[in-house]
Amino acid sequence: MSRERIHFALINAGHFLDHLTTLVFATAAALVLSREWGLSYAELIPYATPGFVAFGVFSLPAGWLADRWSREGMMVVFFVGLGLACIGTAFANSPFQIGVCLFLLGIFAAIYHPVGLALLVQGRPKAGMAIAVNGVYGNLGVGSAALLTGYFIDNGGWRVAFIVPGIVSILCGLVYLAVMRPEIAARNALAPKTGGGTAADLGASPGRAAILKLSAIIFFTTAISGLIFQSVSFALPKILEERVGALAGSATNIGWLAFLVFAFASLAQLVCGRALDRYPPRNVFMTTAGIQCFFFAIMPGLTGWAALAISLGFMIGVFGQVPIIDFLIGRMAKSELRAQIYGARYVLSFLVIAAALPLLSWIYDTWGFDRLFVSMMSGAGLIFLAVMLLPGRMPQAEPKPVMAKA
Repeated sequence: MSRERIHFALINAGHFLDHLTTLVFATAAALVLSREWGLSYAELIPYATPGFVAFGVFSLPAGWLADRWSREGMMVVFFVGLGLACIGTAFANSPFQIGVCLFLLGIFAAIYHPVGLALLVQGRPKAGMAIAVNGVYGNLGVGSAALLTGYFIDNGGWRVAFIVPGIVSILCGLVYLAVMRPEIAARNALAPKTGGGTAADLGASPGRAAILKLSAIIFFTTAISGLIFQSVSFALPKILEERVGALAGSATNIGWLAFLVFAFASLAQLVCGRALDRYPPRNVFMTTAGIQCFFFAIMPGLTGWAALAISLGFMIGVFGQVPIIDFLIGRMAKSELRAQIYGARYVLSFLVIAAALPLLSWIYDTWGFDRLFVSMMSGAGLIFLAVMLLPGRMPQAEPKPVMAKA
């Protein structure tokens, strides 16, 4: 296997581990810690909050450091630091101790998105499919967290659920260090420095006003799409219970239906990734926003199989949109600033996610899910209108660098 393929595999493994490790505590708290430590699930959840805050806030300094030191070096720090934090969490003996450990875990987990994505698009003229595949690995990490944690709880205890992924992460870090040692030693020498980027970095070198316009559109759509994604992803099991519960017959079947909807919708990322490499990003973005508008508009009042089919429809639009913004940043941003911009994008995303659940609760308690669907349709409509302002041809990424020889 070539170094490039190994590198790509490790970047994807990092995305899987990033989302897996940050969700182990959620299952452990629900299944065993509430009994072991004599606290309710509601009392334990706040101890995870500092970790999720760190997960978002530390994305920006992680990107800044990666652009000024070494992206490859920061990936080693991510793998090893995440692994050590996981193992340290396994030895916590009180809620306070586990809260501190989860905060440290969140700091290291924050490294992945700005740094991993910057490495993923670096030197790829067509990065859409790579971003989409990487996104699927992240989704697998989310989906596997409860499954693997439950297995380890039944076969060794909750501490093992932290130790095993911690060891795997450290091993990945050591392999990454061995494979990418020349790039780490070069201190990011392969990334163009400020003022030394090629004209291809920004396509036809658009002016400051054009860059500000592109940035405003990207960050606006990031906020709205993040709100939609978090709201409907969190609410989907409850939506299916209300609208399809008579068909499903049990909570277990509702869970399986939700899993199947998520699984099939995740495949839309691969379709959109392929489309981004072949068609103008504006067209792909408008298509996913239009799909959301259409299916959200016809969802109110539906029940039974029709509700299930339409739910799959709007989730395809929501999930399909996930790789597009990261693709646009990869095209727009200068190489030497890319990790920092990804960091800012994820800080904004996590701030929006923090606001999504209170908003969802308020809309549902006041009006019910039909008003939520109308609200999500309105948000998708705003995305559609904003994306219409994007240029038909986006700037191209920099030429592919040649890896340093070992």
